[in-house]
Amino acid sequence: MIEALKSDHIVEKLGGRFKLTALIQRRLAEIIDGARPLVERNGRSDLEVVIEEIAQDKISLEIDPEQIEKMRGAPARKR
Repeated sequence: MIEALKSDHIVEKLGGRFKLTALIQRRLAEIIDGARPLVERNGRSDLEVVIEEIAQDKISLEIDPEQIEKMRGAPARKR
């Protein structure tokens, strides 16, 4: 297991597990699609690189206020 995920520090840094998961998924997809890592790889997996980027404050989750307003005004989806 990745050591940084054993502590709640990284979860608290981003404001919750959902936000942490969303950021990890988004950045991991970018790296898989060819984006350059913002930290040295040093033989680490893509996931380990993403966690290190978060730990070093190289990336964060930014929420667009306009997108939130659009979501608030959108009708509920039917199941």
